[in-house]
Amino acid sequence: MRFHLTLTLISVLVLALGTVGAVARPEELPAAPIVPTFETGKQPALEIHVAVGGHDDTGDGSAANPYASIERAAQDAAPGAAIRLHAGTYAGGTYLQDLAGTEAAPIWIGGAPGETRPVIEGGGEGIHLVRVHYVIVHDVEVRNTAYNGINTDDGGDYANADATRHVLFRHLSIHHIGGDGNQDCLKLSGVNDYFVLNSEFAFCGGGGSGSGIDHVGCHHGLIVGNFFHDLSANAVQNKGGSQDIEIRANRMLNAGYRAVNIGGSTGYEYFRPPLSTSQPNFEARDIRVIANVIEGGETPFVFVGAVDSLAANNTVIDPENWLLRILRETVSDGTYEFLPSGNNTLVNNLFYFDRGDLSTYVNIGPNTAPETFTFSNNLWYAHDDPAQSQPTLPVTETGGVVGQDPLLQDPAGGDHHLQGGSPAIGQGAAVAGVVDDYDGLAYNVPPSIGAFEGNSPVFSHYLYLPLAVK
Repeated sequence: MRFHLTLTLISVLVLALGTVGAVARPEELPAAPIVPTFETGKQPALEIHVAVGGHDDTGDGSAANPYASIERAAQDAAPGAAIRLHAGTYAGGTYLQDLAGTEAAPIWIGGAPGETRPVIEGGGEGIHLVRVHYVIVHDVEVRNTAYNGINTDDGGDYANADATRHVLFRHLSIHHIGGDGNQDCLKLSGVNDYFVLNSEFAFCGGGGSGSGIDHVGCHHGLIVGNFFHDLSANAVQNKGGSQDIEIRANRMLNAGYRAVNIGGSTGYEYFRPPLSTSQPNFEARDIRVIANVIEGGETPFVFVGAVDSLAANNTVIDPENWLLRILRETVSDGTYEFLPSGNNTLVNNLFYFDRGDLSTYVNIGPNTAPETFTFSNNLWYAHDDPAQSQPTLPVTETGGVVGQDPLLQDPAGGDHHLQGGSPAIGQGAAVAGVVDDYDGLAYNVPPSIGAFEGNSPVFSHYLYLPLAVK
């Protein structure tokens, strides 16, 4: 399954990054991308109300007599129902199992229209969804939980691709999760056919662990229009047999050791589907990282036991240690064969970096297949020393642009659009499935290098519209 999209273009409010520890205000989150999902064209047939002053025992879920908890409301949630969480702060720890809408009538869980976004705070996890179908979680802030912000999984039914399917997450803010360990903003395990749209993920985990989104054995996903910042390990991690996930048009700012970890290291028992003894296995396959802006952090892309994956038309600004890593952490043994990192492609990416900050250009670990990678039409520019722009790559690149200033609009101020006359304009290669740039404008043929087409206007997801709760 491959996705195409058009992103909202009109924007009016400038994002202010603020002080350390700050998160974006609701009105500063990205404007909603227009992405067809199973929600498109649907409206709730029934509203079930939850309020801070409600009662689970004496309430009936009406607006006049609401329940006090999502769990109680979910008991009444048939297909087509919307659980309306009214403004206020609610205790974390919501656990929902076997909640099932249908394609024609999904189930909504989220903030009430026209109200301030509700907050779920504290507890082990804000919300834990198990074996759910056609569920939409929207317009909620989750913060200060001990383990994960929102956790969604297949209930341990690892071989059943239908256990948790068709889930949409949109307009969320998940931040300040866990402590100095492996705690994630959004943890997805065994989730198939899903979307993560127009949300913020920040300050989750610590000590080099914790992701904005952590995938274990997930398939057929689209992640677009999100803002990842101030993370310890990753913006997005894809491992445990994850396949066919597209990560498009997101902003990743100081997203940790590996902004996008394409692969990883997974315990054998957690792979979805279960490991094969007759066919080679992989940590990640067909992960597509397209038209993102990745600023800071140790390295933008790490291929770790990943195959047949793509990094295309991303704009990378000032990574702190490497431009790229090729690693392998799960190796073959007498029972299971694992493919090395190989047959991956990097094309049309714009690397704007400080050579003095890098240890090496590319870090290649043992038991990998770097000779099978393809490099094409990337732009490499060391802005502190242009003569040191040429990276040492494992194979010869075709069509690369080296040592030429890409003429970004205002790299110090965070505007990475291309000025007229940029050597990146029109120097990319056409790539199947790469259609729109970060702003949602169509790439030309041939396309520009980087996340922005050369005819992009000087506004983008860096400018934000107020969120309307839907």
